[in-house]
Amino acid sequence: MSKSIVMVSPACVDLGPSVIPSEWVVSGSPKAWNKEVARSHDRMSQIVVWECTAGLFQWHYTKDESVIVISGEAFLINENEQELRFGAGDVGFFPAGTICTWRVPGPFKKVAVMREPMWRPLGFAVKAWNRLLSIAGVRRKPRLTFVNHQNLRETPRRVG
Repeated sequence: MSKSIVMVSPACVDLGPSVIPSEWVVSGSPKAWNKEVARSHDRMSQIVVWECTAGLFQWHYTKDESVIVISGEAFLINENEQELRFGAGDVGFFPAGTICTWRVPGPFKKVAVMREPMWRPLGFAVKAWNRLLSIAGVRRKPRLTFVNHQNLRETPRRVG
C-alpha cells in the first residue's frame, strides 16, 4: 500500500455530522461536525478536524488526543471549578481515559491528532522491531506523493 503526504486547510474541510452523546451534555444543545483527514498506515493514529456550537458537556477521551485550536474558544473546567481557556493557536494533550467538562460559549474548531493507547511493554517491543527492520533496510520510506484533497474542500460555513 502506498503512503502519501496529506495537506489540508482546516478552515476548508467539508465536515459531516458528529454526535455528542446526550448523556454527556450538561446544558445547552451543542451540535458537532467532524472529518477524518488522515490515518496512519498502521491505523493506530488519525487526524480529525472537529467543530461544535455552544454548550456545556463532558468529553470522554478513548484515545490519546493532542489538539490544536483553530478558532473560537472553550473552557476546560477542572475538579475545583476553575476554568482553563483554550483559544486559537493553543495546544493541549488529553490521555486516553480522561474525562473533562467543557464550556463552549460559541463556535469552536480544532484539529485533533488521536492515537490508540498501547500497553508500554508492547510499545517498546514495537519500537525495537521497527528499529531492527530499519537497520536491516527492510522498512520503506514514504514517497512524496500528495493526496488530491479537493473532495475535502468547501466554502467555510458558519456554525451557531
